[in-house]
Amino acid sequence: MNKKMIGDLMKQAQKMQEEMGRVQEESKKKTYEASAGGGMVVATANGAAEIVSLKIERDVVNPDDIEMLQDLIVAAVNEALRGAQQLVSEDMKKITGGMNLPGLGNIFG
Repeated sequence: MNKKMIGDLMKQAQKMQEEMGRVQEESKKKTYEASAGGGMVVATANGAAEIVSLKIERDVVNPDDIEMLQDLIVAAVNEALRGAQQLVSEDMKKITGGMNLPGLGNIFG
């Protein structure tokens, strides 16, 4: 490889890195909502893998069955996080062209 080719590759890599940083910032604004128990528990996650909202219907709160409520919360939160991760992953694929780049398999860490 000559110096010009290496220089061009470096420029492309830098541009891709900048674009990925922009997408990660934009993804913090995107949200994905998921529910469990027929909508009794609704969790919303953003592209930064943060839960930004959790709604629980009063009817599902039963002091004698806390385990069910816990299970519904876990299910809704996990689905919201998976959905948000998928949104970000799709945005990243647009930049990388679907390339399998080491270290980018899981952008959440």
